[in-house]
This record gives sequence, C-alpha cells and structure tokens, in this order.
Amino acid sequence: MSVFDYKRRHSSVTHIGSVPTGGRNPIRLQSMNNTSTTDVDGSVAQALRIAAAGADIDRLTAQGEREAHAMGEIRRKLRASGCGMPLVADIHFNPKAAFAAATEVDKVRINPGNFVDPGRTFVKLEFTDAEYAAELERIENTFGPFLDLCKQHGTAVRIGVNHGSLSDRIMSRYGDTPAGMVESAMEFLRVAGKHDFHDIVISIKASNTVVMVHTVRLLVRAMEKEGMHYPLHLGVTEAGDGEDGRVRSAVGIGTLLAEGIGDTVRVSLSEDPECEIPVARELVDYVTSREDAPAIEAECCEALMDPDPSIRRRTAAVGNCGGGHVPVVAGYDNIEGDVVEVSAQEILSENFDPASVDGKILMLISGHPNRVGEISAAVHRLTLSGVMSPVIARLDYNGLATEKVVIRASADFGTLLMRGLLDGVDLQADSMTEEERVRLALGILQGARRRISRTEFVSCPGCGRTLFNLAETVQKVKSATSHLTGLKIAVMGCIVNGPGEMADADYGYVGAGKGNVSLYRGKVAVVKNIPAGKAVERMIELLKADGVWREPSSDFL
Repeated sequence: MSVFDYKRRHSSVTHIGSVPTGGRNPIRLQSMNNTSTTDVDGSVAQALRIAAAGADIDRLTAQGEREAHAMGEIRRKLRASGCGMPLVADIHFNPKAAFAAATEVDKVRINPGNFVDPGRTFVKLEFTDAEYAAELERIENTFGPFLDLCKQHGTAVRIGVNHGSLSDRIMSRYGDTPAGMVESAMEFLRVAGKHDFHDIVISIKASNTVVMVHTVRLLVRAMEKEGMHYPLHLGVTEAGDGEDGRVRSAVGIGTLLAEGIGDTVRVSLSEDPECEIPVARELVDYVTSREDAPAIEAECCEALMDPDPSIRRRTAAVGNCGGGHVPVVAGYDNIEGDVVEVSAQEILSENFDPASVDGKILMLISGHPNRVGEISAAVHRLTLSGVMSPVIARLDYNGLATEKVVIRASADFGTLLMRGLLDGVDLQADSMTEEERVRLALGILQGARRRISRTEFVSCPGCGRTLFNLAETVQKVKSATSHLTGLKIAVMGCIVNGPGEMADADYGYVGAGKGNVSLYRGKVAVVKNIPAGKAVERMIELLKADGVWREPSSDFL
C-alpha cells in the first residue's frame, strides 16, 4: 500500500471495561458528562442519554475522592439499568482521587502535567541533570503504585496530555512545544513499561489544530522508536460550538484519521454531550469508508512528509494565488491568472507532461473514492516533476445535507491543508447558499490555521467543574465579539484547564467559582471574580481600554 491509501495504524489492544479498544476493533466514540458528579441520579440520566446516542465510553470529572466514589455509585446504577458503557474518571491535581477512582471505574484519565507536579508554576524553569532525574524518580514513586492498583482491579489508564498544562520540568527542557508534549507522555509510558502495565490509551490534545496534529504525529514516531503501539484517543480540546466547533474538530481529527491514526474519538462541543456522538459517528464513518477504495499507486515526495502541518508546499505565485499568498477561496476571492481544471488521475498517468501545466493555477478534481488520497498523490507527482504551479482543490458535496457537508468538507480540505498541499479551495454544495459555502470554506482555512478571516473562539465543552451556563455564555460572547477579526477569545468553564488551554488566546473568560468568572488578557487574570451576568459587558470594556474594540459592521462573513 502507498502512503496515499487509507490503512489503520497497528496498535495494541486496551480493555476498557467490556469495550476492547485498538487493534482491529472499531474506532470507539466517547463523550463526557457535564453534570455534577455528586449528583448521582442526574449523572446516571445523562450517561444513559449519551449511551443512547451511540457512545461507547463516557467520562466524568472527579475532583476529589468524594466524586471518585460517587462514580462507583453511578456505575452500579448504570449496570442495574442494563447499560454496560464503561466510565472514565477525569483527574487533575489530585493523585488521591486517582487512587480512589481506580477501584470504582473502568478507566482513569490522568494528566502528566499535573498528576505529580503542581502544574505550571513558572517558579523553577532551570533543572540540573540530577534535579531532573530526581523529578522522574518522584513520578515513578507515585505513578508506579497507582498502576499496580489499576492492574489489581482491571482498570485501564488514559495518559492525557493537554497543551498548556505541561509541568515546569518539561517546560525547562522543551518549552510549550509539541516535543515537550510528547516527552511528557513518554515519561509516564516508560514508567508503565517498568511496571508491566499495558492497558493504556494516550491522548495529546490542543485547541490549536496545527499543534494537535503535529504532536500526535510526533508521538506515533516516538512510540514506534521505543517499540510501543498503544491506542490513541483523538480530540481537539475546547473546539467550541455550532459550525465552528464541528469544523475545527473535523479538521484536526479528520486529518489524523485519514492517516490511519486514532482508536477512540471525542468531538468536544460546547453543547449537550449527547450532541457530540452523531458528529463523531459521521466523521469516523466517512473517513474509514476509504478502506475499500482502489489502491493509489504513486511515488511519495519525502519533502512533503514533514510532520509539522504549518509547513506548506513551495509554489510560484501566479497572480494572487500561491507563493506567499494566503489560500484563496473560489467564489469569494477574485482569482488572478489562468485557472486550468485538471484531474488528479491525469497527473498520475504515465502520459503526464509536466510542461502542460507549469506556470498556471491548477484546479484539481478527483472522482476516486479516496479523493483526498488521489489529490495528495497528484500534488506529490507535481512536486517530484518540478512543477511549482499553485493548486486549488475542487470538491463537491452535492446531494448532501448541510450537516454532512460541514463535517466531510472540513475533514477533506482540512487533511489536504494540514499536509501543506493547497493554495486554495473550491467547495461545492447544492444544499448551501454561496454565502454559506464561502463562510464554511473560510472557516476551514481558519481551522487549519492557514487564513484568519474572523474572530477565533475557543470554548470547552463543560463538565462537572463548570459552575455557570457555558453554552449560553459562549453565545453571548460570540454575539458581542464575532466581528473582531484576528482576535482569539476563549470561554473556559473552570480554572483547572482554563488558563493552560487558552494559553495562546488574546483574551479569556474563565469560570472562577459558582456564578463568577475572571477575565484574562493573555495568561494574566486582569479582572477577577465578577458575576457571570456582567462579564460580557466587562470584557467589552477591557477590549475598549486596550484599543482593540471596534463597532460591528454588516460586511463581515
């Protein structure tokens, strides 16, 4: 098989309750309760709705031992109702809660950035080799006994690294980088190996799709180098809601799925958790349907295989397309220069003449069942032939409902953009107006970090730690600030992941207690503990004081 064909990555099998994950098992779908974990009946009711929507696995937050033991009661009530869906305890900052949960649930998720370490304190950013080694020993002294307990109870472990919550130790050597995130996971995996514990799933998440895709690609390489093949859980954390949340998730998750990476998936939306499952189902089924597609026989250009998605194929500018220009959107941008439609199959044929397409803007089309693979192969062929013409991909989704178009187009164009292969997109869909198609195309480009054309919102899906109406708040913030093109604004449910996961946001709105929030400028809380009902107004005041506010107009998409 070529690198352009769809083939699932080989992984070991991890048993999560009655649900084996990895290997040749189906890609598992997950969600997470946003109920208070101590509200046992409410949590059971929501978990049943999540299961009814088609989830294979469900997760709840366990801030402390009380919540961990409540999860045991939730699990017992689910089993009594005939629901065998495994439960996962989400742990941050509290090893005692992890130990308690190991005896109550099917899997425990720990964050290497704060399981033993206090998280990013920025107090100590220089470690000698001896100090670094002592820190690793401290990890083993805590994590090792936890793994032994999990082995006794048949409890799986998820090692879940989050961008923005790396420890000072990792930051001292790697900074807040994909390499640092990978090493944070590998440190814990090496301890697991010493304890002969292998019921493990790994996740590396970020709200930035480029960081997420880059890091997971590096992690796969790092594990292979050390003989590890653990299942991978995929997700774009704090993806948001509505179309934006679906686009960002499909761009990041879809890119990795297309490369055969991923054994479990969660689409994190700032909506009711059961709404996540149909989106994940559509995305997974769409990408994996390529498995039966005819093989694509083509030579790979190694220069286009860099794991960093921010690297783009080098092309010559033709008018306003290619070169250093941002990718164009057909139907929105006035494309300058000759545009020639050509099929990917023609470029891959034995009779292909590179001179016939050089110096033009190429509109690539494909009728292959794996058209992402065929278009990728065609661009590789162009590059190997010395052709530097800009490439626009035209993909049509005619006859599909809008919801399917959003997910499929985001996965397809997102994959091609994350491979650095495109200079433009042409999205066709007869279920959408031209304005809707253009908006979606621009959203995909923004989701892939190729072109910024609107405000970027980052918002978590909410969990039992969220103490205000997250979905309602996200809409209020969007309504007030969606015209501020170029700004990145985060809406986070709580202090646990909030400041870390919104580390690259310009402004943040973070839960600070029941009914209260704090406003951030970058990583610094500048307005603390204000009533949630007044927070949007105060954020606008902050934006005005900083000179970045402008009144909305009617000419933005």
